[in-house]
Amino acid sequence: MNAVYLAQDPTLADFGKDPWWLVLIKVLFAFVFGLLATLLGVWFERRVVGYMQVRPGPNQVGPFGLLQTLADGLKMAFKEDILPKAADKVVYFFAPVISVVCAVTALSVIPFGPMVSIFGHRTPLQVTDVPVAVLVLLACSSLAVYGIVLGGWASGSTYPLLGGLRSSAQMISYEVAMGLSIVAVFMTAGTMSTSGIVAAQGDATRFTIAGVEVPAPGWYAILLLPSFIIFFIATVGETNRAPFDLPEAESELVAGFMTEYSSLKFALFMLSEYVAMVTMSAVTTTLFLGGWRAPWPITLWADANTGWWPMLWFFGKVLALVFVFVWLRGTLPRLRYDQFMRFGWKVLLPINLVWILVLAGLRSIEGWQTRDRLLATGLGAGVLLLVTLLWPSRKKEPQPTLQEQANSRPHGSFPLPPMDLQVPPSPRTKRVVAEREPANVAAGSDSREV
Repeated sequence: MNAVYLAQDPTLADFGKDPWWLVLIKVLFAFVFGLLATLLGVWFERRVVGYMQVRPGPNQVGPFGLLQTLADGLKMAFKEDILPKAADKVVYFFAPVISVVCAVTALSVIPFGPMVSIFGHRTPLQVTDVPVAVLVLLACSSLAVYGIVLGGWASGSTYPLLGGLRSSAQMISYEVAMGLSIVAVFMTAGTMSTSGIVAAQGDATRFTIAGVEVPAPGWYAILLLPSFIIFFIATVGETNRAPFDLPEAESELVAGFMTEYSSLKFALFMLSEYVAMVTMSAVTTTLFLGGWRAPWPITLWADANTGWWPMLWFFGKVLALVFVFVWLRGTLPRLRYDQFMRFGWKVLLPINLVWILVLAGLRSIEGWQTRDRLLATGLGAGVLLLVTLLWPSRKKEPQPTLQEQANSRPHGSFPLPPMDLQVPPSPRTKRVVAEREPANVAAGSDSREV
């Protein structure tokens, strides 16, 4: 087999030529990857959080507790399946299935590696690819919320309904920020194909400084750092992971949209959450971390991006992002709902719009002379700095005093305690204590009152 050919990046022309049995193998591989990643992800999260909290974590069932998640799955399968009386039976059953299907479907357009040889057939390590593959990923992440909303509504209970409504509002808020952060990737790569985006990150960006060509990293996580940060924050919000796990906040909504679920249906919701976490980690790796390409200094090895080795680099990057998900859960407290929504609409969205505007300006002057580019960039930076410095600050309204607040209360309100926090003496305190003294001691004129 020609190693040079196998080292090539797949193109859209390489898809659609596989025999049916090879397509079936790829589909089964993507499905099994999602399931195994979920089983290991649950164990990995418990072990990492246990290490952070100075406790062992699961370590009894199997070596290092690796079979604990499998034991929990079997336990859920044999638990009693409870159906609420007021539930919509059909929607109640299909809601967790929708969440799992949407999370697994997104793996179909994720490139796991370059061109390889499988039983003599040259094929890319990817189920399929289309010119708008990233839009397929966005569609899958958007449709996954239907399972949560329908599950909350079909349960016929208040807490699940509130959790489903929270999830829908959360998706609307953070889907906008996620979509805008991917716009920067489209502008830089010039394609929406996932395999094309990985190929675009393989060529290092080169800058000319004083006549010397200097190579720069090709990962969009470095070149498009604001987009990468916003995208990853949005993925944490999309997957309902802590500190953004408001649809299932146990301190407020018992378990949110999963409150009335039990047995295998609860396991499916749990499975969909971890599959979504692994899937979004794979999407982040594809869009911003070079996909299956080896990081430096592994790239110094000539065969680092050939054959089956790229799968190892891909899984390593995904594991690193899953660790960040777990790290956030073990470190940050849950946000309030109003704080979370305000952060999405008033922080992430404006920063994303300004960044896309700046990036579009830089892309439009790429063909200019060096002197003109520096002049335009300096002028734009100066204008942005002046706007930032001269932007009118919002003055805080003076806070009324406690007495003014008390005086402004409507007539007939409940009585307030004294504002100086001094309680007046009770009229019952003035009494002679002579009756408490022994009978042979007469009360004198200097008896004290309390």
